[in-house]
Amino acid sequence: MNDAFRDNSDLDPFTVEIIQLSLTAITDEMFSSMARAAMSSVIYEVLDFGVAITDARGELASAGAGIPSFVGMLDPAVKAVIAKYAGAIRDGDVFISNDPYTGGVSHINDVSLTMPVFHEDRLVAWTASKGHWLDLGGMSPGSLSPAATELFQEGLILPDVRLFKAGAAVEPVFDIIRANSRLPDQCIGDLWAGISALRTGERRLRELCRKYGASSVELAIRAYLEYGERLSRLGMKTLPKGRFEAVDHLDDGRLIRVEVTITEDTFVVDLRDNPMQDKGPVNSTVNSTRVSAQAVFKGVAAPAHWANAGSFRPLKLLTTPGTLFHAQAPAPVGLYYENKIRSADLICKALAPHMPELMPAGHFCSICATLIRSEDVNGADRTFIEPEVGGWGASALKDGENAQFSASHGDTFNCPVEINEARNGIEVERLELNAESGGAGRYRGGKGIDLRYRILGKRAWLTAEFSRRVTPPWGIAGGRDGSRNRLELLRRDGEMLELASAANLELGQGDIVRIVTANGGGFGDPQLRPDAEIISDLRDGYIGSEEAVNDYGLEIRATDTRRQ
Repeated sequence: MNDAFRDNSDLDPFTVEIIQLSLTAITDEMFSSMARAAMSSVIYEVLDFGVAITDARGELASAGAGIPSFVGMLDPAVKAVIAKYAGAIRDGDVFISNDPYTGGVSHINDVSLTMPVFHEDRLVAWTASKGHWLDLGGMSPGSLSPAATELFQEGLILPDVRLFKAGAAVEPVFDIIRANSRLPDQCIGDLWAGISALRTGERRLRELCRKYGASSVELAIRAYLEYGERLSRLGMKTLPKGRFEAVDHLDDGRLIRVEVTITEDTFVVDLRDNPMQDKGPVNSTVNSTRVSAQAVFKGVAAPAHWANAGSFRPLKLLTTPGTLFHAQAPAPVGLYYENKIRSADLICKALAPHMPELMPAGHFCSICATLIRSEDVNGADRTFIEPEVGGWGASALKDGENAQFSASHGDTFNCPVEINEARNGIEVERLELNAESGGAGRYRGGKGIDLRYRILGKRAWLTAEFSRRVTPPWGIAGGRDGSRNRLELLRRDGEMLELASAANLELGQGDIVRIVTANGGGFGDPQLRPDAEIISDLRDGYIGSEEAVNDYGLEIRATDTRRQ
């Protein structure tokens, strides 16, 4: 019997299960509420946000669908508020933060909102939400710039500020947000969407407490945190034990490395021996890096179940302050995601050879976030940001997935072409699978995309930085490496530029921004792929004739019926 049940013999396992499923339903409703109310397409279409419920101490109890990087950082956001306002938290309070170094967020654009939930003057839980806001000031539209050298250039910082006090809005905070954003209406609209999610959760949690009692709700949460831990430890028993290492190179040539040690009781991710933090904005805070480690750990230890704070108790992360994966203020972090995702990919690379049925080869490993601001013929500004999909690596069981979001994105979607064209000042001239070679193997890597945005406004500006432009996704067991991510600008006059990055680069009407995302790495010797599958790939356009001959040797073994 669970220890939590022993504390209260009146609370049976069925009631615990009902309360936990109720928490899941509440976070699902919170998620729907925020998506429906948001002003930005990156939230209501892409679903670039997350919601959660924590217990009174800030331990993650339930999370709605969303980006793992958001959900996994909402409990630190709550804990930061608890630490700052201990003894001064009141019913009806709402707190706001976007400080990457204190507020449980990854960069300034990600804004967390947290709200205490009381029942009969007793703090029983917190509701939390976080979404990507398009612009909070700073040196560049969209509050993102590869040229940033310190955090202060990236926009307005809100360090765990009280937004509502006992139910009353603190209007000066709203005024400060409006005054600092190039898109004030959009920011305030997304702010109210986040608040609606919090209040939805608060209302449902109060109903739950009235029905079962606050003590029962608290006890059920405690029981499920312990259950989450037991599931992870049970899953760890099936994992190979030992020390596993991997190295990779960033596109600028710097070496990154990880050591993963799995024992019966612990899963240790050691990222201490890595480059010093960057002068630019690709740094990752320790909380961002921790979410990467959590995502990989969950994927191999207990992938079939929900996540809560208990799920991650066996995980230990080791980092060195002042390094790329544990940056310290005031280092800029606007483009943190490009190296945050590399930490996850590096952990996967260490584990994949030892658990090939659980871990695929390397994927396109970039958010490929593309921000375009344009000015239409009437002088009105239109700004959008979109993460892109790409190719995933093959595994010991199957070919890689085509055109999926990166390991950082979870339950998100690409913005529909119709929405992009109707609202964002561009025309989607092309969206197709990447026809380039790469990722050959017994199981081949999935395909990335070739996406082209044509500028419709009289002028526009582009901000973007992709990783895996130089170092391709890795193959496994003789599988070939994938292709590379690429960003190009096709000028209206026919000039073509391949860009390493773009920091508010000015565009003209008719210019085309071309995004090519990588094909994933392959698994196994390409010569072992059956001819029938190669011919099928040729017919369906996944590979070309040269690739079939040069990588798979199709003509050479055309009569080898043993491989048919």
